[in-house]
Amino acid sequence: MHLRPNQQRRTSRPTWLLMAASLFLAPTALANVSIDDEPAEEAEAEEDKEEVLALVGGEIHTGLGGVLRDATILVRDGKIGAFGYDVDVPEDAEVVDVSGMRVYPGLIAVGSFGLFGSSGNLDDSVDPYNQNMTLALAAGITTAVDGNSVAKLKRGHVDGLVVSSSAFETMSYSNGNPQGQLKVEGDLKGAADYIRAYRAWEQEKKSNKEAKEPSKKGVDQKSLRILRGEVRPRFNADDRTDLLEIAQLAQRYGFRPIINGCREGWTVADELGRAGATAIVTPRTRRPKDESLLREGGSSIENAATLYSHGVNVVVVPASRGISLGGIVGQDLLHLPIEAGFAIRGGLPQLAGLRSITIEAARVLGVDYRIGSIEVGKDADLIVTDGDLLHYQTFVQWAIVDGEIVYDKQAEMFFAHIRPRPETALAPAERMDSGEEAPADAPEEEPAEDAGEEPVIEESGGEEPEANEDPEDPEDPEESEDPEESEESENTEQTAGA
Repeated sequence: MHLRPNQQRRTSRPTWLLMAASLFLAPTALANVSIDDEPAEEAEAEEDKEEVLALVGGEIHTGLGGVLRDATILVRDGKIGAFGYDVDVPEDAEVVDVSGMRVYPGLIAVGSFGLFGSSGNLDDSVDPYNQNMTLALAAGITTAVDGNSVAKLKRGHVDGLVVSSSAFETMSYSNGNPQGQLKVEGDLKGAADYIRAYRAWEQEKKSNKEAKEPSKKGVDQKSLRILRGEVRPRFNADDRTDLLEIAQLAQRYGFRPIINGCREGWTVADELGRAGATAIVTPRTRRPKDESLLREGGSSIENAATLYSHGVNVVVVPASRGISLGGIVGQDLLHLPIEAGFAIRGGLPQLAGLRSITIEAARVLGVDYRIGSIEVGKDADLIVTDGDLLHYQTFVQWAIVDGEIVYDKQAEMFFAHIRPRPETALAPAERMDSGEEAPADAPEEEPAEDAGEEPVIEESGGEEPEANEDPEDPEDPEESEDPEESEESENTEQTAGA
């Protein structure tokens, strides 16, 4: 529909009025915008505010041998900012009183299943409210390996969950598979030849720009990464013969193997030490010796101690890599510290037992620059216990991952009823100096009773008890007794005594 000229003018007049009003009200609108933006800026400032957590008064075990009693750990934005005795705690910090307790680095399980709720890609398949994750945190585990990924048990969310997606490369090298042994050696030899050719080319191209780079065709990339030190190979081996051949293979090609199982490692500990091996052992495992062989063999509770004494890095894992609520009792991830305690029983030093589930486990996974010990700058993955971590009666009171308290024993239904924490640990009372005045809102003390005032005895039933009657009262029935009757009773008593 077309408008007539007068209609067009009527429609254009309000437009001009709106433009004039906008110009007139522009300064006021700008002022209003600046005022309205202040709350938004304050909200952004609160979001950018540094999160600070302080653990005060605990006994700090760094995992590297140091022990600090009645010390403080200060955590800033998920990292360990400082720890020691002269630590300045900000006023806005969240303070947790851990007096009488011990603080350790979070434990690391180098093998697990079921802790993250799925066995798929951890980036998009984690259940952060999984029951098994809570139980693992109750055992002190803050980092675990699932498949080939290293991930943190960040209960409640998945931000920054995966630490590494390539923990190691799995290889098989056993006498039971000769063809597999030949393939492994062939791949390693081809990778070694390529590395030598590549280094020669780098030297040659300095004087000859037309030098041709060697081809990667036919070179096994996994073997190449191993020989370059980018990743470590992991072998599953228990027999003495397999362990010896793995150690010799590693010495020939110059890599440091990780050996899972290693039951008879104590029989070839010297060769494994020369190879720079790391042994992932279960101290409580039992395997009888093959009586048809004259050589040493079988399992030994001294396996971890013997390997350690020959320079082999020892990592401890339980027999079961999951959380067992029924079945193999005491040999699952809930009892990882107990497994380390059995290694100590077999002769492993106390500190080495702690390191076998913290810093040594982190080194095997290549993440020791972030976790595994209490050091300034590392991730604040910590656990607070009510006793020696390796004692079977000890409970984890708090578990902290990236500076966030993700487990509190008192707030969970699993172990809260067993030896509850004292109230001082939950809500420490404010101490007051002797010369300091009490606050105005403090309750007044009730006046003490006057020492000279006789206590008031309440009457029951309106009559006084016989015990309170005056003995000199003539109304007393004992005093009003007939003297002749008293004399007869005395004579009767004397006759009975005779």
